Amino acid sequence: MNRKPIVLASSSPYRKALLDRLELPFICASPNVDETAQPGEPGEALATRLAESKARALAHQFPGHWIIGSDQVACLPDGSVLSKPGSHEQAANQLRRSSGKRVTFLTGLALLDVDSGRLELACETYNVQFRDLTAEEIEAYLLRETPYDCAGSFKMEGLGITLFRALEGRDPNSLIGLPLITLNDMLVRWGRNPLLERRPITEQA
Repeated sequence: MNRKPIVLASSSPYRKALLDRLELPFICASPNVDETAQPGEPGEALATRLAESKARALAHQFPGHWIIGSDQVACLPDGSVLSKPGSHEQAANQLRRSSGKRVTFLTGLALLDVDSGRLELACETYNVQFRDLTAEEIEAYLLRETPYDCAGSFKMEGLGITLFRALEGRDPNSLIGLPLITLNDMLVRWGRNPLLERRPITEQA
């Protein structure tokens, strides 16, 4: 079994918690990547490009490693892209725009073998039908969960579930920020099967 060390190119506690579920040893490192969309760049291209950029940004620091990069954007029916709001005002605006609409979340995923340069890319699609949200509901939600670092301005794993009428997609983990089913498929293809590997005892606490 290929046991190259793994790096998650993210400082997100949500992605870290998701990757922990595969029970593989890994470390986290924060990449320094400009997440600005290019003019006219479609959501899928943006999410995939940023996932790859995050993985490659850490390559020089981690020779001999596999690096996982991931990034997410949300697309409104009119094609507008929603990224991390960064503030209460922007988050409120995003939720107002999403209210009553079917919003598509695109989560890019990259797996990079630093030594060989092998790279595998994917983009997972997940659709969310928002309820018709009142101004009072939006304000109450934002004050309780402050999801200002989340694309689309909600935390699906928390109270954000109350904003939705329906969810549609292959892997609900992708909505939180890391498509685990796709990642597991990649790892197995690369000779790293989480089911056949156990963490060292010191890491299983």
